[in-house]
Amino acid sequence: MQLIDIAVNLTHPSLSVQAEALLERAYAAGVCQMVLTGTSLNESEASLALCRQLDVSGQRLFCTAGVHPHDASSWDSASGNALKALLAQAPVRAVGECGLDFDRDFSPRPAQEKALEEQLALAVELQMPVFLHEREASQRMLEILRHYRDQLPAAVVHCFTGERRALYAYLDLDLHIGITGWVCDERRGTHLHPLLKDIPGERLMLETDAPFLLPRSLRPKPRSGRNEPAYLGEVLREVALHRGQREDALAAQTTACARAFFGMPAILDEPAPES
Repeated sequence: MQLIDIAVNLTHPSLSVQAEALLERAYAAGVCQMVLTGTSLNESEASLALCRQLDVSGQRLFCTAGVHPHDASSWDSASGNALKALLAQAPVRAVGECGLDFDRDFSPRPAQEKALEEQLALAVELQMPVFLHEREASQRMLEILRHYRDQLPAAVVHCFTGERRALYAYLDLDLHIGITGWVCDERRGTHLHPLLKDIPGERLMLETDAPFLLPRSLRPKPRSGRNEPAYLGEVLREVALHRGQREDALAAQTTACARAFFGMPAILDEPAPES
């Protein structure tokens, strides 16, 4: 059974110091391919470097490149050209993480919207998929996306945690949906359980968003308290339960979806590469 983790923050200090061991654990757990998340120009460059350093074959590690709404204040006239150069590199498979975050508002909302629109325009120009972040901003996100959607090859709302109305609106725009360990959280994720059946299989992907969002249902719990790709199977288990699917069928479905979205090669059932 093969799994693909579409969101790993491997440049985070808590993960980067143990990157090789972390990848070995992931491969052993059946997570055969991963997408490393770029959240700023510097972090996108770092993710790209890790792909090249830790996956000489170019078959298992890929990344995104973009500017997160938290960092939107850093977006300026030179950012687009710098990002375009990153997006030309082979391991980079999507524009992002970009979007809107009206929950924390670490960057002013006009700056978030400007950075998002310019990254969407770049995705249209390069015909690349988009890796989206949205918190408490679904209505404004939809308004902006509608201007670009017909020209975009694909887009995924990563780490979806919203309500039914937002989910249906994203699906109406033919967006993909990424589900994390949020769905395993009995305090705040149970509203997602009845919605999971409504996501078409060809638009559903799984992610850890490691080191964040450790599945609360995971047993035994790691002493570190950090999430990592090896725990993606717990997200699979919970999603399969509430979709009424066998885990192996859901794994095959979400893996095929991720490979098509990010343009990843198929990985034969072979031993994971030694570090």
